[in-house]
Amino acid sequence: MAETPVTNVVVIGHGMVGHKLLECLLDDARAALHVTVLCEEPRPAYDRVHLSEFFSGKSAEDLSLVKPGFFERENVLLKLDTKALLIDREARTVSLSTGETLSYDKLVLATGSSPFVPPMAGSDRQDCFVYRTIEDLEAMQACGARAKSGVVVGGGLLGLECAKALHDMGLAAHVVEFAPRLMAVQVDEGGGRVLRSKIEELGVQVHTGKHTLAIVD
Repeated sequence: MAETPVTNVVVIGHGMVGHKLLECLLDDARAALHVTVLCEEPRPAYDRVHLSEFFSGKSAEDLSLVKPGFFERENVLLKLDTKALLIDREARTVSLSTGETLSYDKLVLATGSSPFVPPMAGSDRQDCFVYRTIEDLEAMQACGARAKSGVVVGGGLLGLECAKALHDMGLAAHVVEFAPRLMAVQVDEGGGRVLRSKIEELGVQVHTGKHTLAIVD
C-alpha cells in the first residue's frame, strides 16, 4: 500500500485560535501533516482573555495554553520571534523575517487582531503602551514602578481592566472615554451610570465625553 503523502501546513499566527487549530490538526491520527507555526511574539500561545490576571500575580506560564511537550512532536515546528513578510500564492511560499522562505501545501492565517491606536500626536512617545501582549504588561509594570499616575484612553472592557491594574499598582488612574458613558456599546444610559459609580468607587477617575487630542509632557 502506498504511503499517504505528507501535507505541509504553514500557520501564520500562534494566538488562542491558532493554537486551538493546532490541537485539532495534530490530534487527528489519520492526518499525515507537517505543521510549521510562525509566531511573532517571543513566547507560545497564552490566554489573552484573562491577560489582566497577570497583574493579580499570575505568571506567563500560568496563562500559557500550551501543554508540556506539545511541541516535542516530530511533525510540528514552532518558530518564535518570526514574522511572515510576504506570501507568494503562485509559488506557494512564505518569506520570513529571518530571511527564510517556506513552502506550503496549505496556508492558514490566524493572526488575530491588532490594537487600534487613535491617530493622535504623541501616541508613539515613550511610556505609551497598548494592552495586548505579556510584553506590553511587563513594560507597563516597569513604567508604573517609577510613575505616579496613569491614563487609559478608551473606556471599554479592556480599558477598564487596564485602569484597575494601574490603580492596583498604586497609581492615580484615569479613564478617558469619547462616548458619553463607559462601555457605550455594551450598556445603556442607566447601566452606564451604575458602572461609572462602581468604577469610581474603586478609586479610578472617569472622564466621559472627552476627546483625546494629543499626548504631551
